[in-house]
Amino acid sequence: MLKKVLVTSFLFLFLLPSVIAAGSFGKDDPPGNPGEWYVGTTPANVLPENFPILFVHGLNSSSYTWWEENDMYDTSFQAGYETAFIDLYPSYDMWDNGALLAAKIEEMFQHFGKKVVVIAHSKGGIDAQAALVHYGAYPYVEKVITLSTPHHGSELADLAYSSWAGWLAGILGSQSDATYSLQTGYMDYFRSTTDSHALVNAVPFYTLGGTKRGSFGSSLYWGSLYLSSYGPNDGAVTVASSRLPSGTEISVGEWTHSTIKEGSATFSLFENYLFENGITSSTTSAQSTQATATPDAVSSAAYIRGGEFIGRHTESFYIENGAKEMTVDWISDIKTPKLRLENGSDKQYDSFTVEPDLTEYFAGAYHHTVTIPMPEGGKWSLEAVSSRKQSYLLNVTIDSPLNEELTLDVSGKDVKLHHKNKQLQVKTNATIEFYKNGKWKKGKVKIDGDQNSGYKLPKLGEGIYNMTMEVEGKKAGEKFQRTIIKSLYVNEDGEAY
Repeated sequence: MLKKVLVTSFLFLFLLPSVIAAGSFGKDDPPGNPGEWYVGTTPANVLPENFPILFVHGLNSSSYTWWEENDMYDTSFQAGYETAFIDLYPSYDMWDNGALLAAKIEEMFQHFGKKVVVIAHSKGGIDAQAALVHYGAYPYVEKVITLSTPHHGSELADLAYSSWAGWLAGILGSQSDATYSLQTGYMDYFRSTTDSHALVNAVPFYTLGGTKRGSFGSSLYWGSLYLSSYGPNDGAVTVASSRLPSGTEISVGEWTHSTIKEGSATFSLFENYLFENGITSSTTSAQSTQATATPDAVSSAAYIRGGEFIGRHTESFYIENGAKEMTVDWISDIKTPKLRLENGSDKQYDSFTVEPDLTEYFAGAYHHTVTIPMPEGGKWSLEAVSSRKQSYLLNVTIDSPLNEELTLDVSGKDVKLHHKNKQLQVKTNATIEFYKNGKWKKGKVKIDGDQNSGYKLPKLGEGIYNMTMEVEGKKAGEKFQRTIIKSLYVNEDGEAY
């Protein structure tokens, strides 16, 4: 039970029970009032050298994520730490949340009479860095520890703003200021303005990243597959993105994006960073990530389509021989009871695992997934039947040696697909969804160029250019298809990130 205390905080009336199961997050979290913060029960065994812990939630979440179906608060209490929890805007960008958090951190400093250590999950780590570096909260914070924070953005945010995902994202309301700001192009811009700031090293940052897929058929499992060609990931954030150029990596472990914030999973790993004279970057064996933090891979492992329909609808695609595995994920705003996948040999698959989205980027959607080992090359078709209007996003993730042969080179405003195997026959076309200040301005803008000469971004001004490149080709006479999605941000001076 919680009791509200006006102006400063909330007080816990008694300690909440320990729950070790994976914490919920996303739109299922109970809403909090942005700007209100909570103080946990003071343990009897608080030591003078212990810093109070401030827990900061992530995208589409709330402070509840730290104690409902999560033992992080209980673990911190038992270890003798004072705690505070804050509700930020669940769907605002790092600038709005950073300004709000900075003001509240100063209040907490006055309340506790000492600096706090910030523990931030997911986007909460970006909000925290904005608060410290850009809004002056650094004098009130001793350290920051981020748990699977997408410091370089998320390719799932790029997907949410792509042309194919527009129908579904619009229905779900998932195209928020927060998701917009997490596109990789905009986060490259944020990194450039933050990493060059005089205050970037005023407070040390420490990071943890996860590598575990969710359970088979879950949305975090799908997220892991989609992100797999970008490197190890936890179903929502890649390890590369969890690393911070000016930070120090504490650990990378087998956690999903949900379990990494559980006390029983990670508290023991960062506890030695929570008190005076504890571990610092100069004494820890943790690795500095400055030289290896920037992710640069672009996936060529997916085929994507999307739209809306009512009645009966079929999507068809081609894959090459030699693929090791194929996962088909039909993401929609309603559960689809009738789905049938078949190949050219008339082999049919109609048993799909159905799970709600937990990736934070398509909250409210349902994933209908089936995985096919050693799929036959050739044409595949997926038929959906719905008596209601349905918005959908089809994502086919293909584990194939071909993925390593296709690489996208982005240099400034120039984009080109390279293929290592000169015997591949490849054709491409590319379009842009253009957004300015979070608002869609133009869609399906064709980019000048072709596969041989490459493509150059059109001159549309400051904003995010979310590019979709369609790839068709033949390998050993077999047709294949891929969809590549990449976002770039162009600032007022015309510089591309």
